[in-house]
Amino acid sequence: MSDVVIVGGGAAGLSAALFTAKNGLETVVFDTDETWMHKAHLFNYPGIRSISGDEFIELTRGQVRDRGADVRVGEEVVDIEATDDGEGGFRIETDDGEYDAEYVVLATGADRSLAEDLECAFDDDGTVDVDLDMETSVENLYATGAMVRAEEWQAVIAAGDGGSAALSILSEEKGEHFHDFDTPADVPSLKSE
Repeated sequence: MSDVVIVGGGAAGLSAALFTAKNGLETVVFDTDETWMHKAHLFNYPGIRSISGDEFIELTRGQVRDRGADVRVGEEVVDIEATDDGEGGFRIETDDGEYDAEYVVLATGADRSLAEDLECAFDDDGTVDVDLDMETSVENLYATGAMVRAEEWQAVIAAGDGGSAALSILSEEKGEHFHDFDTPADVPSLKSE
């Protein structure tokens, strides 16, 4: 069983995966490679002067893999069910197999069909209703990015939503508020200098 399954490989999903994998949670990302980022060019993203959306996605996937996540590009999630085994969690079905996870983060852009199938609460504007930590009305199920915002889609906001969901999951797992704040001493390449 994975700790976290993330459905979607855009800015929100990869941001969530970066934090969860980096902090020791077994993380799997299912990425259909249909993110809107492929149509984007970023020059309004903090820390980035100018980069194509394609390059951003490839760099971010590499960063997420480097932190230990299993990124499965091209493997589409076709169904998710909350398990009734008394331990919580979810069963995730793809065309390639079935997987179990304690937490799921939905990062599927404006496609809210999986949230509908899981009977998440929706706002009056048709977006998935989440709290400040991006958790839906279904326990341990998070929604991020465009699926929680009516026509307010932006890569840096989506990445922040993913980070918020990840920190909420990490806080839950650690039993206290968790903060992910690195210093130069935490960077492997700088430790030997």
